[in-house]
Amino acid sequence: MRLFYAIFPPPTVQQALASAQDKVKGYKGWKTARPEQLHITLFFLGEVHDGVLEQLSLVGRAVAKSVKPFQVELGGTGYFPASGSPRVWFIKAEGVGLEPLANGLRQALPDVRPAKAKQEEKFHPHLTLARKKGPAPRVGPLVLGLRFEAKAVCLVESKLEKSGSEYEVLEVFPLS
Repeated sequence: MRLFYAIFPPPTVQQALASAQDKVKGYKGWKTARPEQLHITLFFLGEVHDGVLEQLSLVGRAVAKSVKPFQVELGGTGYFPASGSPRVWFIKAEGVGLEPLANGLRQALPDVRPAKAKQEEKFHPHLTLARKKGPAPRVGPLVLGLRFEAKAVCLVESKLEKSGSEYEVLEVFPLS
């Protein structure tokens, strides 16, 4: 199973982000994420076996209980990587609970991910708006100024299909 923990914005914010994605649709080479799949990844676990699901559930519940609901602000767009040919077009996310949630999950699950994956970069809270599928130009910056209340963390399974990733929320952990 390919899993990650995430925060999903409410449908109203997803639709506002879908409108922002219209800007990239005129550029060849970019593939936009479906609005209902837009999320902030807190911790990507990658491939894990079914035997750890109970542990992932316990950790998700405990970490979510340690943080109160909080405001998430979605500001300006950017790229990964920041220089050179972009592969991901994203919108930056900020909120007082994002770092504690991401760090809490990482610290509670140090042995779940393969050694290679543990060497990942610092946590950069964002929502991926589009991915590059071959050569693509940079899109001009946008500042959206959207906000929403984060109320829960989700454990999500990502199934890779020919049409792209399909997400299934396995469990929801309310913040408290």
